[in-house]
Amino acid sequence: MSEAGGGRGCGSSVPQRAPWSLVAATAAFCLVSATSVWTAGAAPMSREERQKLGNQVLEMFDHAYGNYMEHAYPADELMPLTCRGRVRGQEPSRGDVDDALGKFSLTLIDSLDTLVVLNKTKEFEDAVRKVLRDVNLDNDVVVSVFETNIRVLGGLLGGHSLAIMLKEKGEYMQWYNDELLQMAKQLGYKLLPAFNTTSGLPYPRINLKFGIRKPEARTGTETDTCTACAGTLILEFAALSRFTGATIFEEYARKALDFLWEKRQRSSNLVGVTINIHTGDWVRKDSGVGAGIDSYYEYLLKAYVLLGDDSFLERFNTHYDAIMRYISQPPLLLDVHIHKPMLNARTWMDALLAFFPGLQVLKGDIRPAIETHEMLYQVIKKHNFLPEAFTTDFRVHWAQHPLRPEFAESTYFLYKATGDPYYLEVGKTLIENLNKYARVPCGFAAMKDVRTGSHEDRMDSFFLAEMFKYLYLLFADKEDIIFDIEDYIFTTEAHLLPLWLSTTNQSISKKNTTSEYTELDDSNFDWTCPNTQILFPNDPLYAQSIREPLKNVVDKSCPRGIIRVREESFRSGAKPPLRARDFMATNPEHLEILKKMGVSLIHLKDGRVQLVQHAIQAASSIDAEDGLRFMQEMIELSSQQQKEQQLPPRAVQIVSHPFFGRVVLTAGPAQFGLDLSKHKETRGFVASSKPYNGCSELTNPEAVMGKIALIQRGQCMFAEKARNIQNAGAIGGIVIDDNEGSSSDTAPLFQMAGDGKDTDDIKIPMLFLFSKEGSIILDAIREYEEVEVLLSDKAKDRDPEMESEEQPSSENDSQDQSAEEITPSSQEVGLVDQESPEESSLNSEPESSSPADTDNAASVSASEQNSDPMENHETTSLDGECTDLDNQLQEQSETEEDSNPNVSWGKKVQPIDSILADWNEDIEAFEMMEKDEL
Repeated sequence: MSEAGGGRGCGSSVPQRAPWSLVAATAAFCLVSATSVWTAGAAPMSREERQKLGNQVLEMFDHAYGNYMEHAYPADELMPLTCRGRVRGQEPSRGDVDDALGKFSLTLIDSLDTLVVLNKTKEFEDAVRKVLRDVNLDNDVVVSVFETNIRVLGGLLGGHSLAIMLKEKGEYMQWYNDELLQMAKQLGYKLLPAFNTTSGLPYPRINLKFGIRKPEARTGTETDTCTACAGTLILEFAALSRFTGATIFEEYARKALDFLWEKRQRSSNLVGVTINIHTGDWVRKDSGVGAGIDSYYEYLLKAYVLLGDDSFLERFNTHYDAIMRYISQPPLLLDVHIHKPMLNARTWMDALLAFFPGLQVLKGDIRPAIETHEMLYQVIKKHNFLPEAFTTDFRVHWAQHPLRPEFAESTYFLYKATGDPYYLEVGKTLIENLNKYARVPCGFAAMKDVRTGSHEDRMDSFFLAEMFKYLYLLFADKEDIIFDIEDYIFTTEAHLLPLWLSTTNQSISKKNTTSEYTELDDSNFDWTCPNTQILFPNDPLYAQSIREPLKNVVDKSCPRGIIRVREESFRSGAKPPLRARDFMATNPEHLEILKKMGVSLIHLKDGRVQLVQHAIQAASSIDAEDGLRFMQEMIELSSQQQKEQQLPPRAVQIVSHPFFGRVVLTAGPAQFGLDLSKHKETRGFVASSKPYNGCSELTNPEAVMGKIALIQRGQCMFAEKARNIQNAGAIGGIVIDDNEGSSSDTAPLFQMAGDGKDTDDIKIPMLFLFSKEGSIILDAIREYEEVEVLLSDKAKDRDPEMESEEQPSSENDSQDQSAEEITPSSQEVGLVDQESPEESSLNSEPESSSPADTDNAASVSASEQNSDPMENHETTSLDGECTDLDNQLQEQSETEEDSNPNVSWGKKVQPIDSILADWNEDIEAFEMMEKDEL
């Protein structure tokens, strides 16, 4: 899914109405014979272990769903750290993230069909009664058309589909009389005004009560929408039409899809990320398979499966051919420009593309699915979760992880397609990581920073709608499910729609308009079920042989042949293009090469040299591409140079009762003292120093002896504070900001610098906490007296023995703190001036400048005093250096982002509620994509 992270899938056999070419459901269909004979390299998992893991998934769902119902319902979502519901308008806005919330008990509706899949029919019946009794769809709330469609309309339709199935079985839901369907129809009519545009593309938002463009609606002025937002409607709207006989819904959704197809870039057959809903002009011209486009491709394929319209398959195959030609660089999937598809638009990937291997399985293209999935799994093994974005050399780009289900979805489909028990082990790892790192007393909390293990007070509805559904199905046998999953197709939110809809109420014209737009290559289209012998050669180690070269893809070794270098980079018989790391501003030959590539040097008044590329001034299109690549490399290397002078954030973890490691606070590091990344973590009880500022000899050395001293910022240098507490016998120090109310949510972290003198005498670790994070510890001291913390480079595993002694559901157990990512403050790339001796900013890493639309210009600055800033500087991966010519994709430094305050309060007040107020998650992650267009 596009913005919030829904799943994609198809768990069904083929409707009998037409032959087809797709592995349409992976649960059995065409590949059932392959599943039955497959023997993979991994040891088979016993039925007992699979049952044990399935039961573990059930318990995890009960923990999440039960806490939502106890602490949050009827609110839309659960805030798992503060054990309360998230109600729209009662907390500060999180921006577009809140557009999914409509005061309609979102999590309950999104979880309806999950209850049936998990064989919780009694709970399902109770949940349906609650929806009918409590949910109001006529609220004065502006919501996302896209999110409301896939989560609420899809949830109601999925619930209706399984309700009528249960009623037919004769045991449950005997009282049901299509009430959920009537609610879905009511909601469908509320969404229809969004389509009142000349193009037929819907407005991105609508007021549930007042519709569009009325003064009281507070919406209807938008001009742009994402491709997935407009192209992910056909399954739900068509199902609503087929269920009710009201054709208007399917007609509107088809019109939107037709318009997107017509507006694709004709030479590349790609679509952009955002489009003007009135003019049809592409606003963002980059194209990929991740955020903003993803489920558009998914719904083209599944619309063919559900509706039996061949034109949807033809469109999908045309797009898929373009994706594999331009975007796929196995095992990577990199965004490109729709007009210049041989040029990468960025050097990082977002987590939403993890759905694509599953979609490739449905298509029947297994090899690249295995490759990309394995690459993603290696990233997960490095960070425990898939970061929201990561670079081509597998470094963290955006560090948060909102418990997205796309990787679990692809794991399920690959297992059903191959029968390889390796994917059962992958699923087991996902279960272990969720319980180990995301589980909290009141549910499961999203990760705010996968590097430190810190949480944010968020449990999205899609976590219950999709994650547990796919994990349970992964380990379940057919007899474990009370209905035939093969009779249904999964929507992008994993809601179930019956395949018999394909032959119900077919009043929509199926005119094939695809051929009007393009010459189709018949080789792209298979009209019969794939031959399993072609998909899976007789070699029983087929899948393993594909995965093996990728085992070390994120580690030090750089396997050759994994990343496809574009043919233009090394033209036959031509000298390789100038690389940024080799550039010397004093070398005349290099300056001549720059000129040929359309890159010019501008001498600035402040002594720097600015590099600017004008593609139209390049000697040829190939030279222009080389120039753009050079500019990207220069930006990245300059960012890396700055990063080398910085230290990553650290973690302060409260490990004593009743926290047991669940409270993880993001801390700023120091440029002196013990380096926690190179030495064992420091663990100890905390004590306040006297004087609290630590600027003179401590008067209470006996209190801090052998403990971690708490000191207030201000009145002297950080190094002086460190020396004073070290002399008193402290084993570590935590400096707490003296600016009351400061927080990592609202201010960038910084690293504590020395005092300009030799600081080798400081041997203890020193960390910095903002006021609100520090108050968590101070408040815990007041309440529990003895508080033990762990100072480390990242959060450590919890102590299971200590945690087993914990009394259940203590209110204070739900406290936690989120790590904050850091936003680039400048788009100008160059050498960054040093900060004052007392502090140096950690958020100085720049972003690449966006080129002007008119001349495709990009710029980068370098210091004139250092004519060769990149000398002896190699681009490096996360763990080591890669210099293979076939692995020279551009690198991207870790980008970190801002977030706004988020108030965490609700029905149940916690003892330290005032400390936990104003937390918020990052809301600008996908907005930052706007800045990345080249």
